[in-house]
Amino acid sequence: MAIMRKKDIRKLEGKELERKLNEMRLELAKQRASVKIGATVTSPGRMRELRKTVARGLTIKNERRIKEKNV
Repeated sequence: MAIMRKKDIRKLEGKELERKLNEMRLELAKQRASVKIGATVTSPGRMRELRKTVARGLTIKNERRIKEKNV
C-alpha cells in the first residue's frame, strides 16, 4: 500500500478512512513481526512512514469528530 498524504486522506469518507487505517495497521504489524523474528527488512524507512501515515489518519478522523460535535 502506498503512503498517503494529508490531501489524499482528507478526500476519503469515514468508512473508507477506517478501512485504509486498518490496512496500514496490519501492514505495520507485519513489518514489526518480521523485524522481531530477525528477517531482513527490505525498506527500513517504511515502518516510520507507516506510523506517520496512521497518525495523520487518526488526526484527521479526530478533527472530523470534533467538527461534527461542535456543529
